[in-house]
Amino acid sequence: MHQFSVLFVCLGNICRSPTAEGVFQHKVNQAGLEQQIRVDSAGTSAFHIGESPDSRSQREARKAGYDLSYIRARQAEAKDFVDFDLIIAMDLENYHNLSLLKTTRYNDKLKLFIRDYAPDLEIDEVPDPYYGGADGFANVLNMIELASNNLLEEIRGQLDES
Repeated sequence: MHQFSVLFVCLGNICRSPTAEGVFQHKVNQAGLEQQIRVDSAGTSAFHIGESPDSRSQREARKAGYDLSYIRARQAEAKDFVDFDLIIAMDLENYHNLSLLKTTRYNDKLKLFIRDYAPDLEIDEVPDPYYGGADGFANVLNMIELASNNLLEEIRGQLDES
């Protein structure tokens, strides 16, 4: 059986993408699909390699029942396009940075999280909450939950077809 793999990517891999990894992993586990879906996250920069997610991201996630404490930041690399079925950028800047890592052979693997999985929000990006207040982290978590539900349904459909 093929294991479907998803990589979430932001700039530093300490706020948005680890939140997406933790939320999506939780939803995958709740659906009983942890043997079929692999979840990871990375950043396009090397600023925070090896660090835990931002304490504000962890606090908001914990309040909603998600654990991010096991996640450590890593940098995205070209081989991720070989290793993952889907690479999801949190914003347009990181989408562009990721597009520079891949060959055209992998065009269908790169997605933009909100634009592609929560279009009803009528925005394209998950905003970076790093320099804002606590409400920014809560807002990001809510967006990620919505997009994660839609993403899981899409992957479920693909798993059912295979």
